[in-house]
Amino acid sequence: VVGGVTAQPGAWPWMVSVQQAVPGGIGHICGGSLISSQWVLTAAHCFVGTGHTYYVVAGITYFNNPGPEAQLRHVRRILLHRGYDNDTMSNDIALLELDQPVQCGYHVQLACVPDASVRVSELTNCWVSGWGSTRAKSGHLPLGLQQAKVYLINLQVCNSSHWYAGAVHSHNLCAGYPQGRIDTCQGDSGGPLVCQAKNADYFWLVGVTSWGTGCARVRKPGIYTSTQHFYNWI
Repeated sequence: VVGGVTAQPGAWPWMVSVQQAVPGGIGHICGGSLISSQWVLTAAHCFVGTGHTYYVVAGITYFNNPGPEAQLRHVRRILLHRGYDNDTMSNDIALLELDQPVQCGYHVQLACVPDASVRVSELTNCWVSGWGSTRAKSGHLPLGLQQAKVYLINLQVCNSSHWYAGAVHSHNLCAGYPQGRIDTCQGDSGGPLVCQAKNADYFWLVGVTSWGTGCARVRKPGIYTSTQHFYNWI
């Protein structure tokens, strides 16, 4: 996350790190969100290429100091959307089944996926979180989970000629700032875009971090897969 701040432990309790085996251990590749005790919602493009062993780590804020709340699980099964297209990034959504359920508590809780009755476009208190790059074009990953407030941007605006010029799909959400500066970035993919419910204290998981041109550029906000659009698939 570019332009964010380090989150308080337990602030985003559905947030998980999707990791894969690397020489000498496991390493973060993408974010994800717990939607049940044994299923994580994430992005399909995180799993291009096969033969890897994947893990999910829940209940952590700092990679270098996981703490007693951390829970590590093997990924038993990866379900990619059949319509996922790596070139156009359409249908960029995936589900991970864990080998064992996580134990819910203060630091580990489930996200709420909005059905058709929720008016997502009217929600204003929206946030992204992740362990992705804090600067564009840098492989520098933060030790602590980052968070940033973003605003939903109308898809017609987002698809206009000086913005994304038609590359954004109808099943996407666009979020960030016209002037850039605050955005998701490499390593944040698959993680949550959440918006606070109207007149309530809980959040809806409205988007899955998918793609963007660079990070935090002017008129190039982050593009997210709409969870509401894929509610029945989920």
